[in-house]
Amino acid sequence: MKLENIRAVLFDLDGTLVDTAADLGYALNLQRARYGLAPLADEIIRPQASHGARGLLGLGFDLHPDDARFAPMREEFLELYAANICRRSAPFPGIPELLDALERRGLAWGVVTNKPARFTEPLMSILDLAERAACIVSGDTAPQPKPHPAPMLAAADLCGAKPETCLYLGDAERDIQAANAAGMPALIAAWGYLDAADEPHTWGAHAAIHHPLETLDHLAP
Repeated sequence: MKLENIRAVLFDLDGTLVDTAADLGYALNLQRARYGLAPLADEIIRPQASHGARGLLGLGFDLHPDDARFAPMREEFLELYAANICRRSAPFPGIPELLDALERRGLAWGVVTNKPARFTEPLMSILDLAERAACIVSGDTAPQPKPHPAPMLAAADLCGAKPETCLYLGDAERDIQAANAAGMPALIAAWGYLDAADEPHTWGAHAAIHHPLETLDHLAP
């Protein structure tokens, strides 16, 4: 079923719009080296990349937010990531063509991510995407991050669109939860950082797609 009256398409950043896993993994392995630990393989890190510092520190050090060492280790990780934010990060294959197609149709597009603005904004600028985006809503832009609907509603407002006329693409359950809570249709970006434990068929999305250009198949002309 095609979606009618879509005016804007919004994207999660890590694992949906941009493949950032290699640079997040590079920062994690730099940090592990500081503590005498061997590097982790990319394929081990990749499924955790959408979960940010929390997921990566859990993977790399078995650290969780209630651990006393979590906060300082998180800051150390983020400093390493900031220094290496776009070594290998790039839009996923098909994303540039999708953005071009959306712009030709006169549709706004933007980003809603839980990544803090101090990383989101430089990354989008380096990739020459910042000026093209109708909105960039970071993890600290709205009072609450996803899965709360506040970032989604803020993005719709910045795009000059009602939530129900925005389509959201994300690769994590919290993305779909946030979209649903905002009354926004959502597609699961199955090319992203899903792991074996995920059950995307239970998330309540409009559909799952396996290539960015499949987005166009769900938009009414």
